Amino acid sequence: MRRSTPRKAVKPLRKPEYFPPERLLTRVLPPELVGEREFEQYHFIGFDFSQATLAGRLFSECRFENCNLAGASLAGTSLQNVAFEGCKLLGLQFEACRDMLFGVHFDKCQLDYASFSGRVMPTTRFVDCSLREANFTQTDLTNAVFERCELDRAVFHRTQLTGADFRTAYNMLLDPEVNELQQARFVLSSLPGLLTKHGLIVE
Repeated sequence: MRRSTPRKAVKPLRKPEYFPPERLLTRVLPPELVGEREFEQYHFIGFDFSQATLAGRLFSECRFENCNLAGASLAGTSLQNVAFEGCKLLGLQFEACRDMLFGVHFDKCQLDYASFSGRVMPTTRFVDCSLREANFTQTDLTNAVFERCELDRAVFHRTQLTGADFRTAYNMLLDPEVNELQQARFVLSSLPGLLTKHGLIVE
């Protein structure tokens, strides 16, 4: 894979921590927010947004905690520094989100079958997440961190992984010929996942 031109380092986003008391919501939207399209500094706890249409909405400096968003529509949705903690995000098409100020954090989330194809998301942190068969084709994950993440059959193709940290990730399969892995961090036990294509046996 041809190496891309080095660029200025991007600082990691700080997860949103402050939420006004009236913007801490549990399970159900209050009537005055039904139909609202812009949410800033909201903390959503225990909501079921599965199969919901979130298209065109703006979420800025928000946190979703123990929420179910499996199968939700994100067409044209803005996720600007949004944290997901303990959430079900199965099959979400993050590639459909708006590009402007896109920034996300994931802790203890189920992201199986999610797609980040083509997204620019350097320094993103995935912590204790399941990413089985997630799609990272042509994604910019410069300096991203995959901490204790399950990556079984996750797709990395023409992915920018310069400086990415895979030291505690497991079950990953990466082809160094079609991904940019300069200064990416691995442990010895990761080698089989990097050499499988070449038919080598690491003991």
